[in-house]
Amino acid sequence: MLCSNGVVVPAELDHVYRHWHIAPAVRAGNFIICSGVLGQHPDGTVPDDPATQFTLAFENLERVVMAAGAVLAHVVELVTFHTDLEGDLGAFTTVKERFIRAPYPAWTAVGVAHLGAGSAVTPRVEMKATAYLTDAS
Repeated sequence: MLCSNGVVVPAELDHVYRHWHIAPAVRAGNFIICSGVLGQHPDGTVPDDPATQFTLAFENLERVVMAAGAVLAHVVELVTFHTDLEGDLGAFTTVKERFIRAPYPAWTAVGVAHLGAGSAVTPRVEMKATAYLTDAS
C-alpha cells in the first residue's frame, strides 16, 4: 500500500508501522528508501539456519519494494549488516545472487555486534535498500 504522503506499508507490515512507528519504505519522487528488514518469518520468528535467514531477508525486502511499485531490479543501493560478516559472507553472497542480478547495485556490507530485539534467535543479517524508478518503470 502506498499512502499519499509517500509512506509505503505492505499490509503484512502494518503492525510495524502502527506499533514501532517505522515506515517499511518511503517513496520520495522516483526513489524508494527501504528501512532495514530482517530474515524473519511473518510471525516475527527468526530461523536458526543462516541461509534461511538470508533468503527470508531478501523475500521481505522484495515484498516492501513491490508494495512501492518496484522490483528488486530497481535497487540501486544495498546495505547489509552482518553479525558474522566473515563467517557468513560466502553463504550470504550465494543467496544474494538468486535475488540480485546484473546490473548490480552498489553494495556495502557492515559487520555489527548485534541485530534485532526480543527474538529467541539472534538475527544474522539486516538489510536496507534504495530503489530508483525511471519514468518508464
